Amino acid sequence: MRAGHLVRTWAAPLLLVALHFSVRNRLGADRFAPDFLLLALLTYTIRARPGASAAAGFFVGLLGDALTPASFGAGALAHTVVGYLSSRAKTVFFADILLVNGGLFFAATWLRNFLVALASGKLSGPQLGWELLIWSPLQGLTTAITGVVILAVFRQWLSVRLGTR
Repeated sequence: MRAGHLVRTWAAPLLLVALHFSVRNRLGADRFAPDFLLLALLTYTIRARPGASAAAGFFVGLLGDALTPASFGAGALAHTVVGYLSSRAKTVFFADILLVNGGLFFAATWLRNFLVALASGKLSGPQLGWELLIWSPLQGLTTAITGVVILAVFRQWLSVRLGTR
């Protein structure tokens, strides 16, 4: 693998992981603050194959689950599914259109929150409704806006190049 390709592949996701642990808690409540870990995963899956994306999702999920030991494994499962599905979705949708990427970021955030709520078993009844109908769409919106800005800033590095490994 060439050094330039390695930098392009990992620079933005590593920056987003650093932002997640340094800036996210200053942007408001966890319920609606943008999820930089999920954005790191999704910016990686733009360039990766489904198997590698699922493995990256599992790693990102474990990294996030280390902070929430009460529901350990729920985030790993959810991120694995989201990583795999987002990598498959790039073959269906045009990955270079910012609006489509924003929709992907929104849908991935909502799906991840749904899977975490389902797998952890902590939410039920009205709490689940609030999580899925109010808080998840708000977090999806902030994550999508942040993701579109990240893609606009790192457009050359994160562009999809078919045939590269």
